[in-house]
Amino acid sequence: MLRSRFIASILAIGFLFFSAFAKAQQLSPQEQRIIATVSENNPEAIQFLEKVVNINSGTLNVEGVKEVGAVFTKAFQDIEFDTEWIAMPSEMKRAGHLFASTKGDKGKRLLLIGHLDTVFEKDSEFQQFEMINDSIAKGPGANDMKGGNVVVLYALKALYEAGLLKDTQITVAFTGDEESTGKPISISRKSLIDAAKQSDIALGFETSTGFDNATVARRGSSNWKVTVTGKRAHSSGIFNENTGAGANFELARILHQFYTDVRGEELLTFNPGMMLGGTTMDLQAQESKGAIFGKGNVVAQTAYVQGGLRFISEDQKERARAKMSEIVANNLPQTSAVIEFQDSYPAMKPTPENYELLEILSQVSQDLEQPKVEGYDPGKRGAADVSFVAEYVACLDGLGTMGTGAHTPSETVNLNTIEMLTQRTAILIYRLINQPR
Repeated sequence: MLRSRFIASILAIGFLFFSAFAKAQQLSPQEQRIIATVSENNPEAIQFLEKVVNINSGTLNVEGVKEVGAVFTKAFQDIEFDTEWIAMPSEMKRAGHLFASTKGDKGKRLLLIGHLDTVFEKDSEFQQFEMINDSIAKGPGANDMKGGNVVVLYALKALYEAGLLKDTQITVAFTGDEESTGKPISISRKSLIDAAKQSDIALGFETSTGFDNATVARRGSSNWKVTVTGKRAHSSGIFNENTGAGANFELARILHQFYTDVRGEELLTFNPGMMLGGTTMDLQAQESKGAIFGKGNVVAQTAYVQGGLRFISEDQKERARAKMSEIVANNLPQTSAVIEFQDSYPAMKPTPENYELLEILSQVSQDLEQPKVEGYDPGKRGAADVSFVAEYVACLDGLGTMGTGAHTPSETVNLNTIEMLTQRTAILIYRLINQPR
């Protein structure tokens, strides 16, 4: 467990933050009580974070994800949330999802989104929570996003202890495969989408970009692959009518035209992440690897590339795909090519409703004597689970903890910010559940 010196420092910091917040004239007596409760519970929240970080929950570690889910399940049950573990079919090799909920007809219906899994699998060398100093800790998923999950839990715990959750509808959805989404998505995200259809607002607790930013839009992502076939022949005949251009020149043409003809729309990007080309190929597409054999005196018979596509709307995605398909079909002599697309995450568009929600968050922040909150550049954020529900509800994301080095063995979380972020979240939830539906 954490050293007593660290606990004392957190308590001292919490007292200073609370003293500053108590001066905010815009806060009601109930809200003052909420922030005081968050401060009182903050040392426990840090200890809880350490506990769940020290349980490996790499996406493919099914038992580890379930174990983290069990810890959160008990914590939600302790604040009288109904809980459900939604299992995935065994062939998907994913653990499932934790849903916790209250039922009532008061105020806005909220969906709070997090995830239990991390990118660090069971054999990772990065396994334990470690204090760097009195404010910074390292740990696998400490920031992305077990820290965000803790913000959700302890914001709700403060509201519960203040008796402010009665007759509200709040659904907490902690997925178990956000870092590597189970396929088919129609199964792995069905429960999340169903919950969104019964909600008014979704709040995502992926890593924060700072007190002054929140995510009102996220680009979607999808995958693509191109398989090229050429005519195997002696290289002395390349470019003649019978031999043609070969598979490698055809693949080079395709990628060059993608770069010149498809590139350019704002927030549209695409990346060829892996490619092979030669005489014979041993492709392992699911593992994003393969082996190739070829010689300089043999015209390449086969070539392959796979990559990703990022987009801000379905219309933009379809325009890009149409251009890519047209380019792939315009083959060099004696070659053929096929392009295939696979959907992954949809886009979260910057809707007026999202900006209205941002204004509410910004007012909460300012009432807490924190900065005004503005929308973060969607070109700088990756895909996330909130995108699956953006079609159905107003959304904000990026409300989780602050830190550095996500997805690397240097991942850190700033412990000094957790109390303030939890207070902001609790007040935001409180105001939303007191708005008419």
